[in-house]
Amino acid sequence: MLGYLTKLSREFGDAVSFRAGLRRFYLFNDPEAIRQVLVTHENCFIKGPALRKASDMLGKGLLISEGNFHQRQRRLAQPAFHPQRVAGYANAMTQIATRLGNRWQDGQTVDLHEQMMQLTLAVVAKTLFDADVESDVEAIGKAMDISVGMFKRAMIPFGQLLNYLPLPSNVRFWKARRMLWGKIAEFIQQRRDSGVDRGDLLSMLLRATDSEGDGSAMSDVQLRDECITLFTAGHETTANALTFTWYLLSQNPDVEKEMHEELRSVLHGRVPTAEDVAKLPYMKAVLAESMRLYPPAWAIGREVITECEVGGYALPRGAVVLVCQWVTHRDARYWPDPLHFDPNRWLGKIDRPRYAYFPFGGGSRACIGESFAWMESILLMATLAQQWQAQLLDPSPLVLQPSITLRPRFSVKARLSRRSPSAQ
Repeated sequence: MLGYLTKLSREFGDAVSFRAGLRRFYLFNDPEAIRQVLVTHENCFIKGPALRKASDMLGKGLLISEGNFHQRQRRLAQPAFHPQRVAGYANAMTQIATRLGNRWQDGQTVDLHEQMMQLTLAVVAKTLFDADVESDVEAIGKAMDISVGMFKRAMIPFGQLLNYLPLPSNVRFWKARRMLWGKIAEFIQQRRDSGVDRGDLLSMLLRATDSEGDGSAMSDVQLRDECITLFTAGHETTANALTFTWYLLSQNPDVEKEMHEELRSVLHGRVPTAEDVAKLPYMKAVLAESMRLYPPAWAIGREVITECEVGGYALPRGAVVLVCQWVTHRDARYWPDPLHFDPNRWLGKIDRPRYAYFPFGGGSRACIGESFAWMESILLMATLAQQWQAQLLDPSPLVLQPSITLRPRFSVKARLSRRSPSAQ
């Protein structure tokens, strides 16, 4: 899929039309056309058919809901992501990362992707539910992997029909979904019964009322769906971004050295805090460049519901529009030497179109947790990278799996080396 979309764009330009199954697709790669899709004409579209089919897995949370209901849910959830509220989660993030670092051993071989998935799962459980799931993280992680893995069917014409067959994969999926949805319903019920504000996202969602609408709060089903969405998206995308960052640092020792020099000069070996995030511009540049080359959200699909014009082309109802981070983020017109990992692109004056880079989407449907994700990624990397270096056992290019997110298809095995105190 990644190679196909890249080839279409490079051979046919910024606007390409093609057919897949019964659908007519339009791929736009020009930043202005991308802005028109995500911002200017956003009301002419709904979520693409592949993502809508993911409601079996995610319910009808912010990622999938539409129209007035989506706007209401976003208004209710937005206060939970206020910068001051997000800053309050920093201590929990670094504590969990510190515990992981303390479990690592010098010379140990680990699967970096598995480790990052478990790390971000523990973080989102703590910040969302004030729940300690580190003892259950393997079982929950496996259930989430099964759920996310089912999304690939939504990308295949008629693939969803497989969901109704008596296949072992379906049995595994429904069992995993019952476990995840049951666990979240349990968290919600316990919090409702206690009536205590635990300072987490769930407390905010429970207390939220729609002041611009009818003044109502979320129902338990709405709460469950939003929590499932935040739980899944909040840990999956960040884990992938961190994995790709470790991979790139292992292949670029000069970048790793400069990053550690910044960590040493700012932190002097101590655990980072929320206030340190703004003091680590090179660390943020490393993560931004990682998400340019390997965007966890690798493409955005929209279905046309009102005829409109994008990039000078009339789009008919029922067509599917694609804007692809993977393609645009690697376009040499905006990114000289685009396959080179260069965090310095992000330092100093940046002169490129706004939508040449959109890892968190854009418009009113931009990722609600963007500020949370930036802080989490910077704090987790800063905490672990101060003490540890990861050397890939297989430095060959990663084999990628573009599903609901972009993730490595196979294990990312690396040998851990403890950094000496003088290097921290």
